Amino acid sequence: MTSLPPRAGRRCHNALNPMHSTVYFSPDFAEELARLGVENPRAAYFAGRGAAMGAVGPGAVAAAFYNFNHEIIAEHLPAVWETASPQAVLDARLRAVDSTLRRLLGEEVVASKELAEAAQLALRATEACTRHARPLYAAHADLPVPEEPHLAYWHAATLLREHRGDAHLVALLSAGLDPLEALVSHTATGKGMSPRWILSTRGWRRTDWDAAAGRLRQRGLLDGEGQLTEAGAQLRAELEEVTDRLDLAPYEHLGAEGVERLTELGRGFLMTAVSAGAFPADLSDKG
Repeated sequence: MTSLPPRAGRRCHNALNPMHSTVYFSPDFAEELARLGVENPRAAYFAGRGAAMGAVGPGAVAAAFYNFNHEIIAEHLPAVWETASPQAVLDARLRAVDSTLRRLLGEEVVASKELAEAAQLALRATEACTRHARPLYAAHADLPVPEEPHLAYWHAATLLREHRGDAHLVALLSAGLDPLEALVSHTATGKGMSPRWILSTRGWRRTDWDAAAGRLRQRGLLDGEGQLTEAGAQLRAELEEVTDRLDLAPYEHLGAEGVERLTELGRGFLMTAVSAGAFPADLSDKG
């Protein structure tokens, strides 16, 4: 087993995770779900990401997604499954991934040996992922691997994203951060989504946000200006380090050279996708 440089797995994740996310910001995804009769954006997202777990209700999605308001999920689940089955949603999502990546990356990149190499590397890393206590990863790991390299790359990026994400929830619970406290403190690092995006997509109210900020101030993690205190910054750093440890296996399995190469390739694809407008311009604007 090859020893990895510090945070190598995290850097690789940071290159792959956004490529997983591109589909949920894509008009192609909305169009594919609308063809099934699922026209509400929130219903589409809950169904699209949750379908791998089957026809689940709001409780399972709230547990697995963590930072969404259970009330807003319950407005759409389980009712959405009466409109479209989980398998139909999964098929529609993969069609959206196909068209999205072709549009963002271009046909030349999609057909390139580099993308095929990245898919092979990412899939090799997933061989060391584990299912226990990882519901979203485990559900996606039961899905077949697509044959086309660009779809296989997205599938592997999804597995690695959910594997780390499930581990991160363990870290959040251990740190005593509830869903909104996790969001508020992450936004305060300067790396999270803007409060405006969070409130509009996660189903929380501004009063909920302010109350969570108040609880963080009481714990000495946030100051009066909404910035992380030294203790808050240390807690966020510790959260990432715990997550790194719980998510180390796939990257150790791939090895230092493989991780470095996958990170290099992933960053290149991500830069191309971002330049093509993969994400809203105001996603991280503070406000």
